[in-house]
Amino acid sequence: MRSDFSPSTASARDFYRLLTALVVPRPIAWVSSVSPDGVDNLAPHSFFTVASTNPPIVQFTSVGEKDSLRNITATGEFVVNLAPARLLEEINATGTNFPPDVSEFDAAGLTREPSATVRAPRVKESPAVLECRLHSVLLIGDSTLVFGEVTHAAVSSAVLDGSHPRIDMLEPLARLGLDEWGTLGDIQDLDRIRLKDWPGHFRPGS
Repeated sequence: MRSDFSPSTASARDFYRLLTALVVPRPIAWVSSVSPDGVDNLAPHSFFTVASTNPPIVQFTSVGEKDSLRNITATGEFVVNLAPARLLEEINATGTNFPPDVSEFDAAGLTREPSATVRAPRVKESPAVLECRLHSVLLIGDSTLVFGEVTHAAVSSAVLDGSHPRIDMLEPLARLGLDEWGTLGDIQDLDRIRLKDWPGHFRPGS
């Protein structure tokens, strides 16, 4: 038995809450940007993914017009800072709707770090960052998809195994439904089955 929900009868807010409880876990783009007046902004966006690998492009969604979107469209650049579990309180604090003349770096007690290729600062406390130049934006409904071409990546040596980031050291946060946040939990290694190795049947665990 299932319960049915329809966007034609539910309120937009209720259906949003349903979607964000079902499309989980969602990685967080902790986006830093700077306004044309020089005010740094930092905000978490939980609709985030890789849009292209060559060229390397990441994408996050701004629901409504927020400071991040205004800054990025004005300056053409931003940084995605990895959101680690140890900074949960600070990340949550940067989601507060401060006025545009207040920097979330200062409000949350975070440290600015100069970027290598863009003006927007990095979060020094974040273990990994992706510096981006704006590729394009796409308006869909009440939201704007922001595409950024990655111009530089910087990863703390403490979380690297050779040149590969260790997921257990990165400890990325994820957003869930309502005010829920998640961490990694158990991690499993499972090789993808190549066609030449397909056994002719599928029996999990066999």
